[in-house]
Amino acid sequence: MRFARRMDKLGVVASLEVLAKATQLEEEGKSIIHLEIGEPDFNTPDNIKEACKKAVDDNYTHYSPPAGFKKLRQAIAEYVTKERGFQVAPEEVIVTTGGKPIMYYALTLFAERGDEVLYPNPGYPVYESVINFNGAKAIPYPLRESENFSFKKDVFKSLITPRTKMIIINSPANPTGGILSKDDLETIAGIAIKNDLIVLSDEIYSRILYKGEFISLASLPGMKERTIILDGLSKTYAMTGWRLGWGIMNKDIAKAMNKLNGNIISCAPTMGQMAAVEALKGSQGPVDEMVSEFKVRRELLVNGLNKIPGFKCLLPEGAFYAFPNIKGTKKNSKELAEYLLYEAGVALLPGNAFGKYGEGYLRISYANSRENLEKAVAQIDKAISKLDI
Repeated sequence: MRFARRMDKLGVVASLEVLAKATQLEEEGKSIIHLEIGEPDFNTPDNIKEACKKAVDDNYTHYSPPAGFKKLRQAIAEYVTKERGFQVAPEEVIVTTGGKPIMYYALTLFAERGDEVLYPNPGYPVYESVINFNGAKAIPYPLRESENFSFKKDVFKSLITPRTKMIIINSPANPTGGILSKDDLETIAGIAIKNDLIVLSDEIYSRILYKGEFISLASLPGMKERTIILDGLSKTYAMTGWRLGWGIMNKDIAKAMNKLNGNIISCAPTMGQMAAVEALKGSQGPVDEMVSEFKVRRELLVNGLNKIPGFKCLLPEGAFYAFPNIKGTKKNSKELAEYLLYEAGVALLPGNAFGKYGEGYLRISYANSRENLEKAVAQIDKAISKLDI
């Protein structure tokens, strides 16, 4: 049996690999603190679950249109208009099974062999994987700790060539927790307009922000028509398993993307679509409470990490990840992640799993209890004390 050559271009999901190792250790009787998985540890709010149950009872168990029910697309349009500050119509919304299809669809629509796509590095590894899978060339733009995990404008501009077709941005970012400032976004907007580029803006963490207000690239002059927004319910409403996401884009792109959606998934789960309406239109109190708790955990974890020899950690401005610099330990990121899994009983991810510019860092999710975070810091500190640094 021979698989198609394009399969060689798909990467693996590091968090699932580490989870498998951690689970094996647990089966052997070892206690593990899980800080590797990128999902809220909160449960889906009750009002959303009840809306799904009602949808089943009301027989929302059949197909919807490929783009999603009009009721949900209207709710998303109203939500984005209110939250992001620019007008969105239901016809500009495509509902999918989670946010990832929007990434695949956008690259399928615009990136071909010979094209170049800029993506953040360190960044969500699926960006690079799907760019390569589509036959385009993945061009990383480095996010530097010295720039608060943003990019140097001159370096970014130097990467644009006549072959550049698309730019991918993610703010707040996985794995760094960094955000792009308005000045950063204006730089990207100017480049995109000048060079007639499409921008895929991954805004899945937009509500998990610890200071200021979120700014969407699409809200800047001239950018709504050339921006595809990737968003969904997974992170904001603790609904990772529900697989409900959406894209916002101009009507021409939406028409083409709807064709892809119908061919690939038919439609997103219909009872989940009705639950999504309740998520967006119902009480936002649980979201605010979750973000407030993440903020407390963020400070607890970062303060603890900065007391460990060889560690240096910036305070993340969004999402729920810390990205400590561990170069002072004299170990590379994979070696240290493995060491801490087996020696400290803490599962976390090596920075190089997020690209070459992630080497020398670890990604630590603080979507876990305060008690477990304090325990994890203590166990990491004890394990590091055994190293010759």
